Amino acid sequence: MLLTGCYKPHKPDLERLYQLSDYSNDTTTPLILIHGILGSKLKRKSTNKEIWPDNVRKLVFSRYKNLAFEINPETIEPYQSDYEAFEILDSITGFSVYQEIIDTLVDYGNYQLTDINEPFKPGRKLYVFNYDWRQDNVITVKQLDDFINTIQAKYSDNINTKQKVDIVAHSMGGLISRYYMRYGTSDVLNDNEFTINLDGAKNIRRAVFLGTPNLGLVLSVNRFVNGYRFGLRTIPIEVMITMPSIYQLLPHSISNWIVDLKGNKIDIDVFDQETWQKYQWAIYDPKVQQRIIENSSSRKAGLKQVETLKKFFHKNLERARRFLWSLTIKLENDNHQFVILGGDCEKTPARLVMEKIDDTYFVRTKPAQVIQKYDGIDYEKLMLEPGDGHVTKSSLLARVSLDPSLPRHKYSYFPIKYPILLCESHISLTSNITFQDNLLDILLNNDE
Repeated sequence: MLLTGCYKPHKPDLERLYQLSDYSNDTTTPLILIHGILGSKLKRKSTNKEIWPDNVRKLVFSRYKNLAFEINPETIEPYQSDYEAFEILDSITGFSVYQEIIDTLVDYGNYQLTDINEPFKPGRKLYVFNYDWRQDNVITVKQLDDFINTIQAKYSDNINTKQKVDIVAHSMGGLISRYYMRYGTSDVLNDNEFTINLDGAKNIRRAVFLGTPNLGLVLSVNRFVNGYRFGLRTIPIEVMITMPSIYQLLPHSISNWIVDLKGNKIDIDVFDQETWQKYQWAIYDPKVQQRIIENSSSRKAGLKQVETLKKFFHKNLERARRFLWSLTIKLENDNHQFVILGGDCEKTPARLVMEKIDDTYFVRTKPAQVIQKYDGIDYEKLMLEPGDGHVTKSSLLARVSLDPSLPRHKYSYFPIKYPILLCESHISLTSNITFQDNLLDILLNNDE
C-alpha cells in the first residue's frame, strides 16, 4: 500500500519530445480545430447576449427552450436565426473541453492561435472553426469552405500553390469534415445519387478525427425519445426536433441499433416517419404535442405548429438517412486515409431493447429498465459496448461488428490509415495526454 501511494504514472515529456527548430519566420501548414455538437458558445447577433451555455445558473435551472429553431410552415425550413457561434466552449462549470488541446498545440507545437480576421504573418497558425451546431451539417460544410478559403487567401501572395490545411475534428466535427472532403459545398442530400467530386479533399493535407460517430449514435434516438440530458437539466424533445444536426447523428441504417428481449435484431427503420408515429416517439408523443399546444398563443396556432414540426421531422429524417449513406458509399481514386482516435474503455449505449407489456411497446435505453428479462441474457453486454460513453468503438471505426476479425460491411467504406484507442470519456478525449502526444507527432512529422 505504501509503495502504491508513492507511485506516479509516467507521462510523455511533450516539451522535450517536440523540441522544434525556430519556425517563427516560416510559413507552414495551418491547422483548423473543429469542435463537436454543443461545442461553441452561441449569442444573439442583435444584442451580443450569450444564450448558450450562458452561466452556471442556466446549466442548473434552464431547459434552453430558446435554442429551438422557428420553422417556416411554408418552406419547412428554419427561419434565419438571430443566433451565431462566437467562441469555442472552453469549459463547463470549470471543466476544460477544448482549451487544454489548444494550449498543448501552442506550448509544444509552436502553433500561434490566430483569429481568422487577423492579417497574415509568418508562422505555424492554429485557427478554431466555430459554427452553430444546431443547423444542418451541409450548411456548416459551406461555412467551413468559406473559412478555409479565407485562410488560403492570406497565403496566396506568399506561396506559389494553393495552401492546404490540416484538420483535427472532434465528434460531429469529423462528420462535417468527411462530408466536405467528399462533396465540397455540394448538397447531395436531395436525392440518392451522391455524386462525389472530392473538392474539399483538395484543400486538406492531413485529417485527424477524434471520437467521431461514423455510424451514428444510439444516444440520438434516446434524445428524440426522452430529450437531451445536459448537466443537471434535460433539453426538451420539442426543442431537439427543430435541430437538423441531431437527425444526422442517428444510427446508420446498416447498424444493429434495436433488438427484442432475446437480443434478436428488430427490422425497424429509424429514418421512416411511420416508425416514430407507431411508437409515439418525438413529435408523435402526445405529451410533446400537448406541451407545444399549451405554450402557443392559441390552440389553433399550437395545432398548426405540431403539423409543421411533423413535416419538418419527416424531411430531416430523410436528409439524415442520405447524409449517413453519403459518407459510407465506395469512393474511387481516394488518396486520403484517416487517422482515427477514440475511446474504448467506457460502457457505451450500442442497442436499445424493445419491450412489449400489455400491448404497449416500451423502448428501453438502459439495462436496468428491462422488466421481462430472459434467463441467460446479459442485458448489460447486449445494450452496452466498449466506447467513450457516447461513441462505441464500432461506430468510431465504422464497423457493424465489434469483432475486428470479421470483414467490414460492404456498404461501410472507410479508409483508415490507423486507429489509436484511448481509455477516456467522450468529453475528455481532447485532454487525454496520449491523444495530445500522438496529435503533435502526426501534425509535426514531415514524412509524407
